[in-house]
Amino acid sequence: MAYKPKNILITGAAGFIASHVCNRLIRNYPEYKIVVLDKLDYCSNLKNLHPSRSSSNFKFIKGDIGSADLVNFILLTESIDTIMHFAAQTHVDNSFGNSFEFTKNNIYGTHVLLEACKVTGQIKRFIHISTDEVYGETDEDAVVGNHEASQLLPTNPYSATKAGAEMLVMAYGRSYGLPVITTRGNNVYGPNQFPEKMIPKFILLAMKGKPLPIHGDGSNVRSYLYCEDVAEAFEVILHKGEVGHVYNIGTKKERRVVDVAKEICQLFSLNPDTQIKFVKNRPFNDQRYFLDDQKLKNLGWSERTSWEEGLRKTMDWYVKNPEWWGDVSGALLPHPKMLMVPGIERKFDGTDTGASAFSLSASDSRESHMVVPPPKNNPYTQKPSLKFLIYGKMGWIGGLLGKICEKQGIPYEYGRGRLQERSQLLADIQSVKPTHVFNAAGVTGRPNVDWCESHKPETIRTNVVGTLTLADVCRDHNLLMINYATGCIFEYDAAHPSRSGIGFKEEDTPNFTGSFYSKTKAMVEELLKEYDNVCTLRVRMPISSDLSNPRNFITKISRYDKVVDIPNSMTILDELLPISVEMAKRNLRGLWNFTNPGVVSHNEILEMYKKYIDPSFKWTNFTLEEQAKVIVAPRSNNEMDASKMKKEFPELLPIKESLIKYVFEPNKKAFSG
Repeated sequence: MAYKPKNILITGAAGFIASHVCNRLIRNYPEYKIVVLDKLDYCSNLKNLHPSRSSSNFKFIKGDIGSADLVNFILLTESIDTIMHFAAQTHVDNSFGNSFEFTKNNIYGTHVLLEACKVTGQIKRFIHISTDEVYGETDEDAVVGNHEASQLLPTNPYSATKAGAEMLVMAYGRSYGLPVITTRGNNVYGPNQFPEKMIPKFILLAMKGKPLPIHGDGSNVRSYLYCEDVAEAFEVILHKGEVGHVYNIGTKKERRVVDVAKEICQLFSLNPDTQIKFVKNRPFNDQRYFLDDQKLKNLGWSERTSWEEGLRKTMDWYVKNPEWWGDVSGALLPHPKMLMVPGIERKFDGTDTGASAFSLSASDSRESHMVVPPPKNNPYTQKPSLKFLIYGKMGWIGGLLGKICEKQGIPYEYGRGRLQERSQLLADIQSVKPTHVFNAAGVTGRPNVDWCESHKPETIRTNVVGTLTLADVCRDHNLLMINYATGCIFEYDAAHPSRSGIGFKEEDTPNFTGSFYSKTKAMVEELLKEYDNVCTLRVRMPISSDLSNPRNFITKISRYDKVVDIPNSMTILDELLPISVEMAKRNLRGLWNFTNPGVVSHNEILEMYKKYIDPSFKWTNFTLEEQAKVIVAPRSNNEMDASKMKKEFPELLPIKESLIKYVFEPNKKAFSG
């Protein structure tokens, strides 16, 4: 018997495929109530739903499928009995540079929906829309396509998240008896498609007489279905699909990418030899996807629109609607990078025509949204001469940086987002619009690095994941990131013995693994080498003129019962932090041993402390072996070669001279006063 839904929730229906499905169901089944849930991402547009907006059985709700409370509320208040789940991040290029967002939207969002279905217990059909890419690459000489029981072998972050979502759908079907159906489809094209996809991108570029960029050599083969045929396929699956089954939505008609480009050139009377431009390929680009769609055909569906007819219809639509998406210059690049920015969304004010209804506006939402980067001549990108975004407001270095900015008259703001939350970092950048980003946030231990030994997940989350996420976000926005790292990743060895004057250079491989803190710092430093927008500063045993600060190395050892006496490289913050601001102004990058030249031992510092601050001060030494009995993790001791810093900043003082000038002389006057 054919299934007859009453109240259908369609997620992502302001997007391309789902909008055609929604409009078709509204048109053909006035007795069905259709509720649309869409967060109006960069590739969504309420104009796509214009044919349905005036219907009494249509309702639009702006929201994110990741909001469990909202999803549960909708299912209950709208008496939803059927879900058609289209909402997803789908562009493969984006997934290579922003894979965490794909995991969040495609896997977590699906999980939220499934859990809501389990809790409410009222869903009679859950149709999950997946992709042919979960099968991975099809052999070039294969004559039989992947069938619904074929192994899933995804090859890119996008398809991996879709495969992961499928596993959740299958598990909820088996564990909780949810009535699930999954579809896997070939490439779809037609009107309303956001031009990050190849066919609308090529059409818009051809309309402007611009080159058509092809990844690699263009020999990759794809199968294309016209959008209305796909909408009909979903109509059939909704009513005739069998619970627990998977259905391929495909076509046997395949085309090479380069041939598609040539056909579009011909439609616009352009010479393919001069109009087609071959560009760098994706990190991985499947050669071919090929499906066996016989199972769906057995339900009565068949492809109706020929390739030639569909391509002509699509071209005509874009010619008539060139401004449908507004400024899409960022999407028309050979390798577009969409910016997932919270607080930027398509505004819905109840109207259905005119630019004002779909303009971009800032809000206080913390949800993730995507927008196309504006062109370089847009006023949006015109930044002040300097403006700093600083992370680590509650930290020692972060606080000092703010004071330096105030002293130098540099506009700055502290970041509000957590480093490991990409969407929050993007919100900060969108709000502040900085010229440079300073990362002084990190886990060093409470009160010392021993804390990290028993809090390893927290340490990794901030020191590794957070730092890398911030670097990646900054690179996507062409921002230099000044990253305050550590030199506590080396220890004296045979090639760099203590008191030899031979220091570790920037290019040397870290050799100290005694503490988990140092391991995470060495790990992230190595990974940051892949980012050419990062300036990494190795700070060591930082010292400042504020002797009341418990993080100050002098303050620490002056309060210890016993201290070891080992020479080390150290960082005088009063001298070097202003230099780091200058490094940002000069746009310096790469690795830097951010220390004063030379070394100073614990005893030498305490002798200065006694001379300048407290003549009655006394201390006791103990050995490294004795120290090891009272600490959890070993400590790093080393000399850093500061010649690179000295060459760039000849005025940089040796460590002992800097200690006297910036720390002990000012404090001598303060204490005597």
